[in-house]
Amino acid sequence: MKTLLSQLLILSCMPGFTLAQDVKAPPVLPPQYVITEAAATAVMDAGGAARANDQIAVQRNLRLMYPKTRFGTISPTPLPGIYEVVMGRNVAFVEESGRYFIFGRMFDMEKQEDITSGAEAAQPASPAVDFASLPLQHAIKSVHGQGRRTLAVFSDPDCPYCKKLEQELAKVDDVTVYTFLMPLEQLHPDSRAKADAVWCSKDRSAAWSALMLDGTVPKKTKGCEAPHQAVLPLAEKLGVSGTPFLVASDGRTMPGAAAAARISAWLGAVKKPVAANVQGGTP
Repeated sequence: MKTLLSQLLILSCMPGFTLAQDVKAPPVLPPQYVITEAAATAVMDAGGAARANDQIAVQRNLRLMYPKTRFGTISPTPLPGIYEVVMGRNVAFVEESGRYFIFGRMFDMEKQEDITSGAEAAQPASPAVDFASLPLQHAIKSVHGQGRRTLAVFSDPDCPYCKKLEQELAKVDDVTVYTFLMPLEQLHPDSRAKADAVWCSKDRSAAWSALMLDGTVPKKTKGCEAPHQAVLPLAEKLGVSGTPFLVASDGRTMPGAAAAARISAWLGAVKKPVAANVQGGTP
């Protein structure tokens, strides 16, 4: 294998060389083009060491930037400079600085394979939720139109996709939305304080809309906070590992943001709505 690598390295240094050439005999090369097997091995070792150092740097940066987050496996991916990071049941892809996260799956389109190797890759699809068991008294109630359809949403005040979802939900008519505040502090350090401020507002629904649609943060009420002690364990129990997360009244779930038309059609597919505890709304 090393001999073959040496030959490839030698050939690749030749001007105009392509792998499609029919090489019938080993070429006689000028000394400046010759790479010994030992040199080729050194290049491989140096590359491996560099990747290991990069991986250590990623780990260090993540721990410095997100000290409250428990990071598990950090692995290189086929994409240069991109690393897969496991955080409990969450999997993200990050670059070395740790500033940018991509949540989702990684596919090899040539092989038509999901190559996400983290813990979430083996997670089954979210099961149906018993809507009747949801403690809606711990959610913000917003009524659009007559509100005859029902929807529960787990949302983070600083989640950009949650803000996009709110823009789309504003276009959906005839639905009552129950929003469970689920601040992911490990990603958004200010989200819990914003959730508390919204929950403690006189009109929670209006405060939530103003925050998500206009960026208006309400004033925090001293000594008051959102019911995190009820919502966060609920989310964990239901397997809600990211935001936004939608639950229809018949228990079907939809992770992530979606266009208004899709959400409306999805709600319209409810076969048998479940009677629920419809408390909530403003204090």
